[in-house]
Amino acid sequence: MRAETQNIVDAIEKSLELLRQRMDWETAAHRLEEFNARTEDPDLWNDPAKAQGLMRERQLLVDKIETVKSIQQELSDNIELIELGEMEGDDDVVAEAEAALAALKEKAAKKELEALLNGETDPNDAFLEIKAGAGGTEACDWAAMLARMYVRWAEKRGFEVELQEEQPGAEAGIKSVTYQIKGHNAYGWLKSESGTHRLVRISPFGKGTRETSFAAVGAYPVIDDNIEVEVNPADIRIDTFRSSGAGGQHVNTTDSAVRITHIPTGIVVTSSEKSQHQNRDIAMKALKSRLYQMELDRRNAEVNALHEAKGDAGWGNQIRSYVLQPYQMVKDLRTNYETADTKGVLDGDLDAFMAATLAMDLAGKSRADAQAED
Repeated sequence: MRAETQNIVDAIEKSLELLRQRMDWETAAHRLEEFNARTEDPDLWNDPAKAQGLMRERQLLVDKIETVKSIQQELSDNIELIELGEMEGDDDVVAEAEAALAALKEKAAKKELEALLNGETDPNDAFLEIKAGAGGTEACDWAAMLARMYVRWAEKRGFEVELQEEQPGAEAGIKSVTYQIKGHNAYGWLKSESGTHRLVRISPFGKGTRETSFAAVGAYPVIDDNIEVEVNPADIRIDTFRSSGAGGQHVNTTDSAVRITHIPTGIVVTSSEKSQHQNRDIAMKALKSRLYQMELDRRNAEVNALHEAKGDAGWGNQIRSYVLQPYQMVKDLRTNYETADTKGVLDGDLDAFMAATLAMDLAGKSRADAQAED
């Protein structure tokens, strides 16, 4: 086996080792047996929410076990093919197996990274808010571009995107939009996108000048029944109002839209795409998500300070620049990861940026833990 190929094999085996460690491989089979026993309880579905949560946990464990077994089997099969091809002098078989190992290395590295999404709410669905910043029509158009980018990203991952609320811009684009992104680890990936996104380009609105626009992105976990977030009824104000429907062309005849204001924090959430009952439920979930995120931010304050002390941008407000003129470049200001493929990024190719930020955040937490032990 060539040295280069052996390095690929070593990398895959390292990813497998880390995957096993993070899922506690030695106890995985026993835990699956316990899940299977609990799912056979005839009283399980007396509490549908609890039953669904249990089934989700079981399926996640099954997926992790199958991932490790699948990578291990594919690794063994291709090593055998290479050895066989070398024995028989069949260069085509060797080349095909080496190509398969190279692809497997990328797959294993991706699964290894996904295994790091082990925060309490990382597996949850997410609320994604996008708001135009200063800059009038330019900023509203930029907010619409970002909305399209994230919808494309979610669709590529097979996530479901549900519009919760949208305010169109006066001339073009949007002032704000809120989506619920549904899918495993939706919040775990999107949490790295919170912050200010900056665009530099030649104005498409007849000015012919180079313009800089800003938009704010916020990601919040959808809180499920396993996480308790208490909201004092005395701390909130609920308003109902009429909202435009169908792209802003029509006006509802009933006050179906709901706005909830959390008085102590000033947080305001709105839902206007469903019935009043549904909008109230969605808005309350969004409020709990925002309150929970505030607590997460408080917990992460020490990690953020550590990143800044190391010279990193941390989780500061301006996180990424998208330059379309006079050159093509998208650069993350926290990780320094960059690409000249601006079209690909704006079409939803964001995984590399998210992965780099996740890796940086995890490295920061490891440093913080090490310092705490010292």
